[in-house]
Amino acid sequence: MKSPCIAAAAVAASGLACATAVNYLDPSGPSYVYAREGGPLARGSASAPVRVVSFNIAYAVEIDRAIEVLRESEPLRGADILALQEMDAPGTERIARALGMSAVYFPSGIHPKHERDFGCAILSPWPLDEPRKVVLPHGARVSGLRRAAVSATVARGSQRIRVYSLHLPSPLAISGGSRKAQLRALAADAATAPGPVVIAGDFNSHDKVEELAKAGFAWVTRDVGPTARFRLLGIDLAGLSYDHVLAKGLRPVAEPGATGVVSDNRGASDHNPVWAVLH
Repeated sequence: MKSPCIAAAAVAASGLACATAVNYLDPSGPSYVYAREGGPLARGSASAPVRVVSFNIAYAVEIDRAIEVLRESEPLRGADILALQEMDAPGTERIARALGMSAVYFPSGIHPKHERDFGCAILSPWPLDEPRKVVLPHGARVSGLRRAAVSATVARGSQRIRVYSLHLPSPLAISGGSRKAQLRALAADAATAPGPVVIAGDFNSHDKVEELAKAGFAWVTRDVGPTARFRLLGIDLAGLSYDHVLAKGLRPVAEPGATGVVSDNRGASDHNPVWAVLH
């Protein structure tokens, strides 16, 4: 009789293990909030463009390399909003301290691959208010991990922007219909925001992102091109446009370089960081 792990080889190769995840289904936690060292920035004008960056850092392993990319890549510097995925609490704190940002982190659970906390974070040089975890429906095949989006309100001068950092499961871990349902659940939560909203993260898909466009979000990174590459069962999968930024109540700046991908991530991840500059 074949072991369940052999029967699930393709799923295991995608980064899931045959062990079962520990889920944190309580919306209140565990949570980690880090205040910007030196206190909040002085209140400023909300009329300047908003720079949004999203980066999946692959199980928060290469934090020093990720900090190097975020510090030294011109399109990523000076971000007002930084959405991170596949993070743990120590990695989130290190990046926040290195960049002089506040941070909010909620793990979805303990991932069986590394047996560490695994989830999304939001960082900003501006104060982060109303930190929340939005538990999404549907667990992953094999591991059973339930994903959660992280939300916070960025108090940028007089402007308040609700932000979500998101990481959907891989296509092998959950069906396309289930990922669409997760995006609809997130859109319903975002519909309660009284002002602008930004959703950024790793969607593990390109076409499924259309669910948020249907809900009225501007898909500002729709055409940025490949953002990720993987090796699955000996096959090199490249050209995957998985990482995106969407917005409601904000629009892309109408000039070259308003959106893009940093192609050299210094070996920090199997994903490249994306950015968008919004009014």
